[in-house]
Amino acid sequence: MQPGTPLFPEQASTVAARVDNLYFFLIATSAFFSVLVTVLVIVFAIKYRRRHADEVGAPIHGSLTLELVWTGIPFIIAMVIFVWGASVFFAIVRVPDETLDIYAVGKQWMWKFQHRGGQREINELHVPADTPVRIILTSEDVLHDLYLPAFRVKMDAIPGRYTQLWFNATKPGTYHLFCAEYCGTKHSGMVGSITVLAPDEYQAWLSGGAAEGTLAQQGEKLFADLACYTCHAAGTGQRGPELGGVFGSTVRLASGETVVANADYVRESILNPAAKVVEGYQPIMPTYQGQVSEEQLLALTEYIRSLTAPGAPAPEPGVSTPPQGGTAAPQPGEPDR
Repeated sequence: MQPGTPLFPEQASTVAARVDNLYFFLIATSAFFSVLVTVLVIVFAIKYRRRHADEVGAPIHGSLTLELVWTGIPFIIAMVIFVWGASVFFAIVRVPDETLDIYAVGKQWMWKFQHRGGQREINELHVPADTPVRIILTSEDVLHDLYLPAFRVKMDAIPGRYTQLWFNATKPGTYHLFCAEYCGTKHSGMVGSITVLAPDEYQAWLSGGAAEGTLAQQGEKLFADLACYTCHAAGTGQRGPELGGVFGSTVRLASGETVVANADYVRESILNPAAKVVEGYQPIMPTYQGQVSEEQLLALTEYIRSLTAPGAPAPEPGVSTPPQGGTAAPQPGEPDR
């Protein structure tokens, strides 16, 4: 972390410099025109002041050229800001096809992180450098906001749904993370750190493993404990849809509509199974609202995500890969692309 009180956080991601350059342009443009308008007001106030009581001002008929200039210049500047801002926005929100995925749950007043390998962290996070990392966010209670100043990214953690942010850290080191949304009396204490490691150091950190196994293995155990196999095991008398290969695919519903089986769909199917019933099945699944925690929902989602269709190769652990067809996997909380 930077010593002292720096004016700006260190630039430690691939988009940090782009965000800062746009910010400095906006500041410089605003400052230039603020000074220009102030100077002109003072100059004109002095030059065209009323010098004696019976003075009559000269008639003014306007200038088309002047009006075109002061309309055209702001329009051009506004378009530059729009195009530049849009390019930075899309760079921030468009997640690469392959990312290292980490789950995060906001809770008054802490951040709980879960790696797909099963490692858990509270108020600190370890990630590799020069690797696109996607953090899938939700909240256990109220609205939170994960803010990583050195990476120039932030995103709300919203109860009942999943959001996401991504970054590619460029410099190993330790950086601040904050909650940037007022979430209660101890909001100011909801802080932590994110440690960026060289790829080989990150692999060494991961080698510590997790006592409870990978996140998918934890989900598999919970899947069995909740007796989900009773309905979702393939075979004669199957009462629920088979889950192998369903994550990231398009599912046809009993209503005739289709939906992408992303993390939000899996979550809703567990907590409110009658909301979207798969075609060919009856709405007999009970709700698990209040029976599973946010962390358990993530483990179940990861387990279902790890299931492959018969004959399909298993996905590489910890990496988000596109589904068949060459398109990027649907992102949590977003429509199919």
